[in-house]
Amino acid sequence: MRPRLPVWITLGLGLISLPAAAQEAPSLKRQTELVLVLGAPGTEEYEAKFKAQAQVWREACAKAEIALTEIGNDDRATEQLKARLNQAAAAPKGQLWLVFIGHGTYDGREAKFNLRGPDLTPTQLAEWCQPLKQELVILHGGSASAGFLPALAAKNRVIVTGTKSADEIYYARFGEFFAQAMAGDLAADLDQDQQVTVLEAFRHGSRLTSEFYEKEERIATEHALLEDDGDGTGTRAEVFSTAPAEAKDGHRAGQVALILSEDERRLTDAQRARRDELEQHLDALKAKRTQMTESAYYQSLEKLLRELSALYTDA
Repeated sequence: MRPRLPVWITLGLGLISLPAAAQEAPSLKRQTELVLVLGAPGTEEYEAKFKAQAQVWREACAKAEIALTEIGNDDRATEQLKARLNQAAAAPKGQLWLVFIGHGTYDGREAKFNLRGPDLTPTQLAEWCQPLKQELVILHGGSASAGFLPALAAKNRVIVTGTKSADEIYYARFGEFFAQAMAGDLAADLDQDQQVTVLEAFRHGSRLTSEFYEKEERIATEHALLEDDGDGTGTRAEVFSTAPAEAKDGHRAGQVALILSEDERRLTDAQRARRDELEQHLDALKAKRTQMTESAYYQSLEKLLRELSALYTDA
């Protein structure tokens, strides 16, 4: 993963830094919301685990200065989630995070997320999400969570599941580790840009999950997936370490963070969106380098870098 600007633009342009006035600017409000869906715990042991994980997300939202809606404390959870997503459909843009904490089940045909009241199915959730115009970040770190991925996958969505298949039905610990990373654990900050992206949290949480099973000398019953290109097929964390060039997913997840660094908070949503688009153009340009003349490649590269430089200088 490459570090965020302004650290890395040096190609004949000089090191770019924010002007002093921008460095003192206050945080700019983001069009980002998080809906936290708390599942039925079943036992006191899991209730304590779910409450602890929910508190991590609450604190993360407070640090990120974004709105938080909690669902799942009574037997109306399913209808409340439907109503909340119906309300969200009115928003023309922005980013909506859906975080599910709880147990999942799989009967050989369909996965479900266990709620107080009627359980939630992938078909239901996909139908309710279909009208949404915002970018969706869907995080389901529980058991059988991979059963939701095919129905929810689409362009403009980042999806993380705690399992690689719906029949991984035992309690999944990945969600606990992932939540801590997304809440700002800089041990997960691989590129040292002072913020943790979804991709970094995914890789960090997956590593800690693997270490748990190795330490306990137990067979791993969960293997997390990340999907962000809309094809419905997730990628395991180890691919990003052993064969990153083969990873179809991760490009968008590597740009999305919940708690932003000081540099990121100085940008507006529109500036961040343009920066992310330019970075995607850079990736595409690098992929085509062998098909271009050296002159054409560096001319295109300089044009993109200058636009990125101007974006940060104007922040």
